[in-house]
Amino acid sequence: MEAKAIARQVRISPTKSRQVLTLIRGKNAGQALETLRFTPKKAARVVEKVLKSAIANAEHNYGMDMDRLVVVKAYADQGPSMKRWQPVSMGRVHPYKHRTSHITVVVAER
Repeated sequence: MEAKAIARQVRISPTKSRQVLTLIRGKNAGQALETLRFTPKKAARVVEKVLKSAIANAEHNYGMDMDRLVVVKAYADQGPSMKRWQPVSMGRVHPYKHRTSHITVVVAER
């Protein structure tokens, strides 16, 4: 049995989120939370929140034991990009994108 949690349209690029997700993939839930707590990246706070939600879903919905949970899947997909414009010299503009991501964490009992 698997339990999952998804955070949608998080205002951080998927590339930055994936760096943090590789740290927790395959670890015990408690060990993954400890790793995220001491990771100095913005994405670590968001991933920690999603992981806690997945653990809560597993305990409440399926009656799983938190000590036996393992992170089986953790991935970040591209969300919608917000398109913005930066004014530059001579009356021109340069476009840029604020990227968003959908972060998914799946936990299961060992």
